[in-house]
Amino acid sequence: MVELAQKAIVDDALRALLYEVSVNPKPGLVDPVSSGPHPDMDVFTFIDSTVSLREYFTTCATTGASFTGSALPELFTAIRPVGVAAERSMFAATKGVNTHKGAIFSLGILVTAAAYQLEHDQLTLMSIVKAMLVGLTTHDFDHLADKPDTELTAGERQFLQFGITGIRGEAEAGYPTIMTVGLPALKRSKGTTNQRLLDTLIAIMGHSVDTNLVKRAKSNEIVAWAHQQAQHYFELGGSQTAEGMAFLAELNETFLQRNLSLGGSADLLILTIFLGLREQLL
Repeated sequence: MVELAQKAIVDDALRALLYEVSVNPKPGLVDPVSSGPHPDMDVFTFIDSTVSLREYFTTCATTGASFTGSALPELFTAIRPVGVAAERSMFAATKGVNTHKGAIFSLGILVTAAAYQLEHDQLTLMSIVKAMLVGLTTHDFDHLADKPDTELTAGERQFLQFGITGIRGEAEAGYPTIMTVGLPALKRSKGTTNQRLLDTLIAIMGHSVDTNLVKRAKSNEIVAWAHQQAQHYFELGGSQTAEGMAFLAELNETFLQRNLSLGGSADLLILTIFLGLREQLL
């Protein structure tokens, strides 16, 4: 039974990745209709990437289900090098294109936590996540001021420039954007699966600090603009109205012209879909 439950967790992780890339039209993102501002990838790149990650998620699930220690940060320590290996598998499958690096980090954490929860059902999933990631941002951002600028990652540079902790901060806090925005939006969404996930994505866009967006715009002022666009989309009725969809098409074109990406929001959508599948909301 435990093995079947672990397999279901892994299947839901892979489904979440495939559901996300299938949603369209997504401003600044790859979907089956368009590559958006990502000319080096298309939907088939994402399919290849997803298939390459089954072994990784299987290892995460096995590690989580079999962990017997009392210090949950050790559980995160156990999967982190596995995530690095998964990145290599992804790059091999995509011929060097970064499709799912963010999802490898976050979805790996949720898969591990969900598998651990199988034997510890008195704990909530997010309490497990928070216990796994205690001190993550302090650890990862320590001594950044002493690091040569040429060696800084985009996330590290944003932390130094704007104080943005990005996905590390989101993860360490137990993914509050998913719990307070993503899942509630999914629960109240209506229509086809595509319509429901479009509205969920734009809700996430309207309440998050998307680090990919900031990176492309080279300014954190883009965040307020993105929030305004999301608000207007819903004022027009979102996916339920022709006006909402027409505005989304215009927004899609704006993102393309300005070379903007919602990669961070897409990762949060993947995590929301994963939890939605686990809770049978989809």
